[in-house]
Amino acid sequence: MNSNTLKAFLAAACAALTLGFPDLASASDAPAPTAPTHKEYPTIGSIERLAPELDRLIAPDAKIQKLAGGFAWAEGPVWNRKTGTLLFSDVPRNVVFEWKAGVGTRDYLYPSGYTQAHRREGNDREQGSNGLTFDAEGRLVLCQHGDRRVARFEPGKGFETLAQYYLNRRFNSPNDLVYDAKGNLYFTDPTYGLPRDPANPEKLLGQELLLSGVYLLRPNGEVVLVVKDLTFPNGVALSPLGKLLYVAVSDPENPRIMSYPVKPDGTLDAGTVFFDAKPLMAQGKGLPDGLKVDKAGNLFATGPGGVLVISPLGKLLGLINPGETTANCAWGDDGTILYMTADTILCRIKTKTQGTGDWPKLKP
Repeated sequence: MNSNTLKAFLAAACAALTLGFPDLASASDAPAPTAPTHKEYPTIGSIERLAPELDRLIAPDAKIQKLAGGFAWAEGPVWNRKTGTLLFSDVPRNVVFEWKAGVGTRDYLYPSGYTQAHRREGNDREQGSNGLTFDAEGRLVLCQHGDRRVARFEPGKGFETLAQYYLNRRFNSPNDLVYDAKGNLYFTDPTYGLPRDPANPEKLLGQELLLSGVYLLRPNGEVVLVVKDLTFPNGVALSPLGKLLYVAVSDPENPRIMSYPVKPDGTLDAGTVFFDAKPLMAQGKGLPDGLKVDKAGNLFATGPGGVLVISPLGKLLGLINPGETTANCAWGDDGTILYMTADTILCRIKTKTQGTGDWPKLKP
């Protein structure tokens, strides 16, 4: 048993003892403890300014704050407006954690992505949840690697499957997701969460779909394949008016962010390369992964070197670099704070912009 496996086992055991197993899943729906009035967090990393436009988005004196650490692989952050807390996945540990300012981190949901009692066959490091979001009613929706589905979770009710099959074949391992204003849900389905053959690590076990697709889940439950020609579709986000769908492609041979015009019925027109990340590969760790958009249409996209800040026209304005491979990011608090999951740590930075969504109006 290697160190990562041992850590994952101990974390899972502790979570099980703490939370119990009603319906094989439990969540802490009690209010998070009250935060102290103020807490200082250490600063880490750096900000690389490549264009003057970045100063309008990130103040010259802005710092990256480390909020918590010790995770196996932190992913999928989302802000919970009801509780004023951040939820995020630890994929190998099969746990969703909750973080609150001044208080810290606690287990929120275990198991989060693989809910069966038996172990899966093969080497299985990524069985937990990945991308997280909330629907219009404030219910948590998860991409579950281990269960190979998109599911909704409500405390006291457990999981409800929203999508698990396309043409009667199980998904690979849904990775990231985003709702549009009409209630359509877009999600990506690469193979990262499938277990591998111990004797042949290149061989995936249990794969039923011979593609890594991007899908549209309509409110009526219909699943539509909208992109089928990407190698490793990963993070997904919509432009402020929902007219463009961005998809990060974490292919080490061709890392990029694609842009697809959204048609009135929710399907997509042909895509174009919005940003080519390959020139950055030699300069920093990471691949295109999670991404978010601000109200002006700027992308905050994880990739080589941290979080890439990209203008709506595809110009790289700068990099927010926590110093670790950065998997995903999310807007929180009043919509101006960008939270980042970077390998084993959770961090944040204050911005001068505001994410898409229904945030409090900022004072001039």
